[in-house]
Amino acid sequence: MTTYILFDEALHILVKAFLASVMLLLTISGIGLAVIGTIEKGNSDNPFPKYFQ
Repeated sequence: MTTYILFDEALHILVKAFLASVMLLLTISGIGLAVIGTIEKGNSDNPFPKYFQ
């Protein structure tokens, strides 16, 4: 007995996977930008980098 996935059902699966990947990408990029902003804000206190001291 062979079971087939209908085109409509397969399309729904692909759309859900695409939307999940977009949401994951936006979440990870938001976290990355927040980390970069925190690092840059923390480095503004010292005008000279460590390797010049």
